[in-house]
Amino acid sequence: MKIFPTKFFSLAFLSALSFANAQFRPSDEKATQETQNLYQNLAKAQRKGYFIGHQDDLAYGVYWKYQQGRSDVKEVVKDHPAVYGWELGNLELGKTENLDGVPFSKIKEFIKEGYRRGGIITISWHSNNPITGGNAWDFSNTSIKSILEGGDKHSVFLSYLDKIADFLADLKDDNGTPIPILWRPFHEHTGTWFWWGAKSASDEEYKELYRFSLDYLKNEKKLHHLISIYNTSVEYSTSEEFLKRYPGDDYVDMMSFDAYQRGSVDEGKKFAEKLDVLISAMNQAAEKHNKISAIGEIGYNQIPDSEWFTKVLKPVFYKHTFSYVLFWRNAGFKPGNNEVEYYLPFKGHPSEKDFLKFYKDKKTLFEKEAGKMNLYK
Repeated sequence: MKIFPTKFFSLAFLSALSFANAQFRPSDEKATQETQNLYQNLAKAQRKGYFIGHQDDLAYGVYWKYQQGRSDVKEVVKDHPAVYGWELGNLELGKTENLDGVPFSKIKEFIKEGYRRGGIITISWHSNNPITGGNAWDFSNTSIKSILEGGDKHSVFLSYLDKIADFLADLKDDNGTPIPILWRPFHEHTGTWFWWGAKSASDEEYKELYRFSLDYLKNEKKLHHLISIYNTSVEYSTSEEFLKRYPGDDYVDMMSFDAYQRGSVDEGKKFAEKLDVLISAMNQAAEKHNKISAIGEIGYNQIPDSEWFTKVLKPVFYKHTFSYVLFWRNAGFKPGNNEVEYYLPFKGHPSEKDFLKFYKDKKTLFEKEAGKMNLYK
């Protein structure tokens, strides 16, 4: 064995060595075999690169909606994303469509379709406010004690969880086996814009909310195909700040954050520097707690920088290890607020060529590669 002088051992090398020797297991001791396999394979795949995801990818694109076989990503790179993001907001109210207008029946079909091809499924939940009756962005409450055990709104919250549990329980493959789900509830909790956020729920209340919800889904509803994700916004620069509202190792499987570039193209350098800090602090926390890390949401609306993927994101991503990054949805024109929204290029967009370069990079993993990895075996 060749011996290297101590000075040549970088922190990155030691971190990679520690990662390679780590044993990754879901926090749920009763997790299904497929869920355990996915979790372990996500950890292993980090050594090769990171999976690319897209919210609502199969449901619609900038110029189309509910057309079988279509995907803005596929039409640009001839491959699907490896990670499919879906949203359950409004399900708790008994509605048939989520808050973005996608029928829950179609979401089930899309989830099963992506899973059959070897893709990864992640789900978020912009729950309506069980305290006020408002939407997820109604943060007028100054506490969430009333929905926790013993509170006068606890039964309302339980009714929400019951509907979520019924949907999750019905996510099964053609053989009746539960489909593993990367479950990202109560996300961006360090921000102030949601009823479970820093302005409306104390740190301890948030932890109790997270723990109770997961315990209810696992123990009362017997759901053992969930990989739970702790998800912050960008209000941190150290691992200690990142973990401020952390509910504990017995409740969290993955760590993540959401970040978006705003403003002009000139802000790219500043965004990259911030992204570097965010990933570094998150990974320090993940390594300390032996968890997998990811970027829960990212994007730059309408992608005005035609080289954003290779010139802003790629250099930062190359410095770090994480399991996946999910780009937000290609909603197109939204008549409700008279704006256009999309975060990945479509055929003919100025950033199309740059995204194709991004696709061909050795560290970006799309669905074809995910399928070959047999992540669930």
